[in-house]
Amino acid sequence: MHLACVGDNVVDVYPSLDLMFPGGNAVNVAVAAHRAGVEASYLGALGSDAAGRAVLTSLKDEGVSLERLRVLEGPNAYCTIDLVDGDRRFGLSDVGVSRFVLDDDDLSYLATSDMVHTGDSSMIEGQVRDIAERVPVSFDFSEQPEEYWSRLVDCVSIATFSATDLSDGEASDFARRVVDLGPRIVLVTLGERGAIALDGEVIHFSRSSVSPVDTLGAGDSLIGTFLAGILRRHGIGEALDRGSVSASATCLHNGAFGPGFPIEGIAGVATETSSPSAVEALG
Repeated sequence: MHLACVGDNVVDVYPSLDLMFPGGNAVNVAVAAHRAGVEASYLGALGSDAAGRAVLTSLKDEGVSLERLRVLEGPNAYCTIDLVDGDRRFGLSDVGVSRFVLDDDDLSYLATSDMVHTGDSSMIEGQVRDIAERVPVSFDFSEQPEEYWSRLVDCVSIATFSATDLSDGEASDFARRVVDLGPRIVLVTLGERGAIALDGEVIHFSRSSVSPVDTLGAGDSLIGTFLAGILRRHGIGEALDRGSVSASATCLHNGAFGPGFPIEGIAGVATETSSPSAVEALG
C-alpha cells in the first residue's frame, strides 16, 4: 500500500527553545503513515538552506520516499510557533520556495499510488481534480469555510475537517451533510475532545485524554495513521482509534516529529541549485 503526500513542508521555529522542527501537513501525514506501516512518499519543494536540509534529513531518517522531491535554490518555508499551556499558536510565516505546479511526470507518478493526500496549505487546489481523475484523494480542509471546501469536496474520497467549535452532535450532523456531497469518508477532528469519522452510515467516535506538551502536528498524526489504517483495510473504528493514539503521542513532545535543529541559518544558506533528479546529491 502506497500513500503519496503532496504539497506543503515547513520548519516550525520555536524561538523560546532556539530550535526548529520539520513539519507541514503533507510531510507530517507521510511520516505518520509510514510509521503506521504503509509505504509513504512526499512530493513537494524544499529550499536549499539549512531549514530545507533539516526537512530533507528528517524525511530520509523516517524512510519516506522522495523520488519526486524538488530541492530549489532559495529559502525553505517556515512558521514561528509559540506555546500557551501546551497549545501551539502560529506566528510569522513565509512560504519560501514551496509553491510549485505538478507536471505530467508528477501526475503519472501519483497515479501509481493507492491514495494521494494533500490539503489546504499545499497551494495546489487547482490540480486536485487532475489528481482525483487518476487516484483517490484525501484532502485536509482544516478550518476552511464552506466557500472554500464546497468547490473541491465532490472529487475527494476522504475529507478531513477541524471543528473544535462544534459540539459532538453538530460535528456529526456536519459530517453527514458533507458525506452526501461525495466523499466516501468524512473525518472531523475535535481538538482535545478527540475525533469522529463517518463512513456514510455509522458515526465512529474516538476520545483523547492527554495533557499536551505541544499540540503541533497532532491532527496530522491522526490523519496519517488513520489513512494507513484505511489502506491496510482496518475497520474505520479501528483506524480512528489508532489515529487518536498517534495524535496523543505527538502531543507529548515538541514539534510534529523528529529532533530539533538549531535555528541559525533559517534565513537561507546557499547551496547547489537542485532539481527533482538531484536529491541524492544533497544527502
